[in-house]
Parts: sequence; C-alpha cells; structure tokens
Amino acid sequence: MISILSKIFIKDANDFTSPAIRRAYGTLCSIVGIFLNVLMFAGKFIAGNIANSVSITADAFNNLSDAGSSIITLLGFRLAGKKPDPDHPFGHGRIEYLSGLAVSVLILVMGFELMKSSVTKLIHPEPVEASLLAGGIMVAAILIKLYMAFYNKTIGKKIDSAAMAAVAADSLSDTISTVVVLISMILSKFIDFPIDAVAGIFVAILILKTGFESVRDTVAPLLGQAPDPEFVRRIEEITMESTHIVGIHDLIVRDYGPGRVFISLHAEVPGNEDVFILHDEIDNAEFRLKERLGCEATIHLDPVDVDNEHVAVMKERVAEILKGYDETLTFHDFRMVPGETHTNLIFDVVVPAKYAKSNSTVNTELRELIHKECEDCFAVITVEQSYV
Repeated sequence: MISILSKIFIKDANDFTSPAIRRAYGTLCSIVGIFLNVLMFAGKFIAGNIANSVSITADAFNNLSDAGSSIITLLGFRLAGKKPDPDHPFGHGRIEYLSGLAVSVLILVMGFELMKSSVTKLIHPEPVEASLLAGGIMVAAILIKLYMAFYNKTIGKKIDSAAMAAVAADSLSDTISTVVVLISMILSKFIDFPIDAVAGIFVAILILKTGFESVRDTVAPLLGQAPDPEFVRRIEEITMESTHIVGIHDLIVRDYGPGRVFISLHAEVPGNEDVFILHDEIDNAEFRLKERLGCEATIHLDPVDVDNEHVAVMKERVAEILKGYDETLTFHDFRMVPGETHTNLIFDVVVPAKYAKSNSTVNTELRELIHKECEDCFAVITVEQSYV
C-alpha cells in the first residue's frame, strides 16, 4: 500500500536524500499509521468487550496511543523540515529525534498502564469469553501490525529516520503482544486460571522493554553519540583522494538531524607546495564530501615537512617510543624546532575515550621517555581525545 501511495503522491520518490522527499515519506507513513491504528483500536475495543478480556482492551488502547505516536511523528517531520533561521542556523532537524523520544515515552506510559490493569485482573480475576469474531479481529490486527513494522523499518532505513525506527520497533512489539493475547484468549476457554492477566503482564513487560530501548536510541544522537565507523571510514577515504593530502586528524562529526551533518577535520599537506594549489585541493575535497555524503565539511590545512630526512628519522623514533608506551595511542602534527642547546619535538597525542591515565600523566610520562631516548630533545606534547 505504501509503495502504491508513494508513487501517487510523492514525486521523485526514490530520491531518499532530499529533505522534501524525506518529509513526504514521513507524512505519508504517519497518516497511514494513524488510520490503521484507529481502525485496530476500534476492532480490538469491540473484541475486548465481547470477550470481557482486560488484555485485549488494554491492547486496543495501546493501538490508540500508537495513533497518537504517529501524530507526534507527523508533527516532528513537519517541524524538522523548517528552514534554518537566525535563532537556529543549523536547522531544526533534531526535532525529529525529539518526536522519536516522545513516541518512546508514550510506549513507556502504555506499558505501565497495562501492567497496572493486568495486576489488578490477576488479583481479581474475571472469566474471559472467547469467540470467533474476537479471534478474527485479533488475527487481522496481527497481520496489520506486521505490515506496519515492515514499512516503517524499510522506509526508516532509506530516509535514515530515528522516529520511524522507533515506530517500527513499537509495531513489532505490538505484534508479539497481540499474538500472546490471542493465545491467552484461546487457552482461557480450557484452563481455569487467570491466564488473561498473566498474558497482560507479559505484554506489559515487552512494551516496557521496547520503550526503554527506543528512549536509548533516540536520546543518543541528542547527546552527541560517536559517528558510525563506516561513515568515518568513508570520510577518510574521500578526503585522501586528494593528491597532496598525506594524512588527516582531529575529525569531528556534528549531527543536527538527518540531512544536517557537519564535519570538520585537519588535513596534513606538504609545507613546500604552492598554497593556492593546496587550497584548491581542499576545496575539491570539501565538495566531494558534500556531494557523496550529503554533509557540510570544513577542512583546516596543516603543513608538514615531508622532504626533511632528519625529521622523518625523528618521527619514526617517536612512533617507536609511543608504540612501546601504548599501542592504542596515535600522534600527528609532528614538527621539529632546532635550537642552540636542544631541539623541540612538537606533536599531538590522541588517547582513546575513557583512557585509564589522565592526559597530564600521559604527557609527563611521554616527555620523560622521549628525553631519555633523545637527550638533546624536549617534547612539547598536546594530549587530546578522539571524537570518532
């Protein structure tokens, strides 16, 4: 159904990187979700009253909350598509993450409410009346929810939407819970035990689990999570296509929402080349990153001495010392400043996140090691953490 509707209502429907197309898909999927969830709410509410089942009725209101979630997702897509303004120069893309968070909170609320009503039914059990009509409605709801999970996950991946991923996870959780409710309704006809209440508790646990996971997945980009390693690899690969770029470091990726990614990095270039040629290469590298990855890139030039044999030898010695100290550390921006009494070796050292030693300890210990190995040299070190 989604594929048919997208062909009718969305022009250039296969251009998933376009902000306008993303908004169109988000709007379409949200409207379809609202319609299907309201339809299932009505059907399950009728089935719950027919069967006198707390788990079916609770499942019905879960679908009603899903309709509300789709409305929030729809509003999120519309607001996230607003153009940058003076107060928000990076755009409004993170509203989409906030809408995903709101969906997650609704999932948690429904999970707690379902747990509460199921425990009450367990303490004060009531007979459940199984019927073919109620069973048929539940089977139809299972098939609809499976379809919703499929199209939200598929489209969500194509347009890279955290909000749609949250809706897809919720739909899959609803499918499992409805299956459990259907089985409990059938078994209650043959077992003298409040299995309906037990099924409700089980469903509540599944819903709560989905809610907590969705909160985690939507909060992470808001807090500034590390970029995907494959994305980092592509940045390095595209940047290094330039003839005169010999290395990159200090890469930072800032995510302001889907389609609003900004990156900055330092590119090492030969210090003896024409600065206008180097600047042209940097411009080309920034253009390639925007064209292929859809991100805004800012590249800083770091000139390095590539033809000085003495510098190359000392750099290799420092690399060996650093490797002996800790193989997980890397360094860059290596420079030598000779003087009458000693030579300064200037470079930056990158430590992993949550490194056991403090930056000052690493700095002190490395300076002492280098001075011990090279008595006429003093190390001037900046210790920093990687952001990727």
